[in-house]
Amino acid sequence: RRRDSPAAGSPIQPIIKDVGEVYSRLLDHRPVIQGEIRYFVKEFEEKRGLRELRVLENLKKTIFETNERILPKCEQAMQDNLSETFKRLQAANAMIHRLQEREYEARKLQADKVMAREEKCIAHWEEFMKEQQNKRAEVDEEHRKAIERLKEQYSEMEKELAKSVSF
Repeated sequence: RRRDSPAAGSPIQPIIKDVGEVYSRLLDHRPVIQGEIRYFVKEFEEKRGLRELRVLENLKKTIFETNERILPKCEQAMQDNLSETFKRLQAANAMIHRLQEREYEARKLQADKVMAREEKCIAHWEEFMKEQQNKRAEVDEEHRKAIERLKEQYSEMEKELAKSVSF
């Protein structure tokens, strides 16, 4: 918004203009700062550009050297070591397979022994039970005979007692 300013021909006009110029020279530092900033950015970009160019060149050399020299050496070493490692793994696998077979044979042999012992124990147990049945039958027979003898003896004793009571 425009303020009411004195007439164009007023004596204050040149003073205001001079004060504005003094103010801009003494207190307004924007043009100087902008110039310094432009100079700094220009220097920074030039130095940075060269530095990045050197970094890219070094990187290009490193990649070329890696592709041409180091990578083939690594591939050859890897092939040599892989074939050796593969042979060792095959040998280890064969050894483990043999160990597993031996262990399986040992377990089978032990299981067969255990089975034979169990069958022997079962046969022995059955024989023992038959013997016990036979002994029990003998004992029962002896017991029955003893009861028969005792019955006869008591019946004879009763007869004798009956004879002796009748006198």
